[in-house]
Amino acid sequence: MTAATPAVPALPDAPATAVRAARAARDPFLDNAKYLAILLVVTGHLIEDLRDVPAAHAIYFFGYTFHMPLFITLSGYLSRNFTFSPGKARKLITQLALPYVIFELAYSLPRLVMYGKLDISLLDPYYLTWFLMSLFMWRLSTPVWQQLRRPLAVAVGLSLLGGMSELPDELSMNRTLGLLPFYVLGLMIRPEHLELLKRPWVRVAGAVLLVAGLAVAFAVHADVATEWIRWRHSNAKIGVNDLTGSVIRLAMLSAGAVLVAAFLAVTPARRTWFSGLGAATMYAYLLHGFAVKVLERYDAGLRTPWGVALVAAFGVVLATVLCTPPVRRLFRWAVEPDLSWAFTAIRRPRPSR
Repeated sequence: MTAATPAVPALPDAPATAVRAARAARDPFLDNAKYLAILLVVTGHLIEDLRDVPAAHAIYFFGYTFHMPLFITLSGYLSRNFTFSPGKARKLITQLALPYVIFELAYSLPRLVMYGKLDISLLDPYYLTWFLMSLFMWRLSTPVWQQLRRPLAVAVGLSLLGGMSELPDELSMNRTLGLLPFYVLGLMIRPEHLELLKRPWVRVAGAVLLVAGLAVAFAVHADVATEWIRWRHSNAKIGVNDLTGSVIRLAMLSAGAVLVAAFLAVTPARRTWFSGLGAATMYAYLLHGFAVKVLERYDAGLRTPWGVALVAAFGVVLATVLCTPPVRRLFRWAVEPDLSWAFTAIRRPRPSR
């Protein structure tokens, strides 16, 4: 809008203008990375029960090494300005806490129908909802990490110590501590670091690293316990002592960080046809699990290389569809609930006289 444009006639178009301005302000590089990452997440979950096929197990191992670390790193980067201000606190409730409750309850229903098992615990996340619980805890801790002198070293130390302990399932403690370094890494990243990843030679190096990582996954996937890439259990529960477990965890953290950087290096920086979809990856993440739960009951005939390819293609389509505007409008009440009616201005204590 120019200075000569009358202000009053422009008011009816203000919402649309605001939406366009918000889209223009988004970084397409980050949205592209989130969209491509959700493709890995959805296809990884869909082929999880097809791991009897060696290629499926290798691809699953490769994807799980870095797809959630990637999302967590991006979440940390986008949380750098988090404070305990009223607006930020409200977003914690509307974007994480309430969707967690909704989907924790929603995912208990298929489990009841398919397996006759009803087990609801708001402190013990079920299936996909662990990420919401962990992200809630990580985001709450953001101001602390922003004040530490060596935050990443402290986070790695806590991750290793977490592997030495028999942590409870409540609050997704194993994953919350185990994957914490990736969130803190995201907090430490600056825009100039991302610009470095966009250089041509870095893009080439990133592509080489991803290919090499996939080759390594095919070579070692049968010899490495799957639990190492899930971050769900302690060293003792996986069957190793704490020294061995700590070395393996350091290796997994390092591999995850390198592959995250390589993935971001090959991510398009310009606006693409899927950039807008990257703004809605939480929809795909929270909703695709219902399709996974249905498919796992009928996947016996898909445990072939062609079946894996078919399921992976379905995963790409499913993830894309779940990020589209019609799905967002249909499920906004659950993924991005509007709770403005429930909040009031922050209550501050009156100064003493």
